[in-house]
Amino acid sequence: MASIFTRIIEGEIPGRIIWSDDQCIVMLDIRPLHPGHCLVIPRAEVDHWLDLDPSLASHLMQVSHILGQAQKSVIDCQRVGLLIAGFEVPHTHLHVVPLQGMENLDFRTAETSPRADRLDAMAEVLRGALRQSGHGANVPD
Repeated sequence: MASIFTRIIEGEIPGRIIWSDDQCIVMLDIRPLHPGHCLVIPRAEVDHWLDLDPSLASHLMQVSHILGQAQKSVIDCQRVGLLIAGFEVPHTHLHVVPLQGMENLDFRTAETSPRADRLDAMAEVLRGALRQSGHGANVPD
């Protein structure tokens, strides 16, 4: 059975996608640890990140780096964190999270019911930052 991420990638389920290329997508997390929390997800449905082809793992890291720079440019945060946990969905995904402190990496404090209009607005802000930094070809409308 396809993972929820594969179903979003294939358009069966909606997602706030802010980046798309032939190897991965980036979307806002619907249970953000901090506003602007995004997931970098390979199109290939690989459960554990250690099983990724090294070239795909490298690409995901490059996209995470681009995303983190965009987040830092438009979100008031001390740092941007990167986390690969793999317990929530059996499909590799990198959490790229704007941080004020370590407490922003505690999944027990995730926002469980964020307002859709705030998520939509954040998606637009991040798309704009990615376009501004020269990555418009990978930013969906």
